[in-house]
Amino acid sequence: MSGVIGKRIRIERVINRENGNTVIVPMDHGVSLGPIHGLIDIAKTINEVAEGGANAVVVHKGIVPIGHRGYGKDIGLILHLSASTKLSPDPNNKVLVATVEEAIKLGADAVSVHVNVGSETEANQLEKLGRIAKECAEWGMPLLAMMYPRGNGINQFDEKAVSLAARVGAELGADIVKTNFTGSVESFKKVTEGCPVPVVVAGGEKMDSPEDVLKMVEMAMDAGARGVAIGRNIFQAENPRKMTKAIAMIVHENATYKEALDYLKSEE
Repeated sequence: MSGVIGKRIRIERVINRENGNTVIVPMDHGVSLGPIHGLIDIAKTINEVAEGGANAVVVHKGIVPIGHRGYGKDIGLILHLSASTKLSPDPNNKVLVATVEEAIKLGADAVSVHVNVGSETEANQLEKLGRIAKECAEWGMPLLAMMYPRGNGINQFDEKAVSLAARVGAELGADIVKTNFTGSVESFKKVTEGCPVPVVVAGGEKMDSPEDVLKMVEMAMDAGARGVAIGRNIFQAENPRKMTKAIAMIVHENATYKEALDYLKSEE
């Protein structure tokens, strides 16, 4: 019983209790990609997205003391447990680099695990996801599963592949599933309907324009998503605070992408 209560209390710092939606900003890219733009002064960026209305950020354990500002608006903390680098012979092979116990000691409100469904190391990654889910249940720690269809010959935006990946996350104990947008309301609705836990849409690589990002967010929400987990398209935006706010308008205030875009272009 205590684990259930613990999850309920912690998850309220990640998901808006009033509407069940969330704006999560992953900032774990320093391991996979290195010190990229937007993550050099990570405390500054965290402050910007917090002021913009983000519910939580995702970081690795070494960044927690660096990124904790001790000032400004509070924000939920999700500790990422998985890692691989772009220099690896197989970047799709995600390994565990932190534990649920470490997350508790660092004050995290949730943990996240990355699984590439269809990769050569899928079996190992699924075993780790199941094990982490068990530990999360014991400790009362919410689990965000980043579930991507990735591997030889796999279209990572195909609705059937994305639906499978999302469902696997739920089946193995995730409280929230992050996955790719499939390109349309109709196709992504099949993903959300087939996943019995909240689905948040990934932002992916940096898009050509903020309008493209906002359109995707609106379509995902129309398809039943419960929010977003967008990294580069927020922290590498011209104004991360305003970009976060524009996305939050769609997720939390039911704004259209055009209304959010008008705000983004405003002089505020």
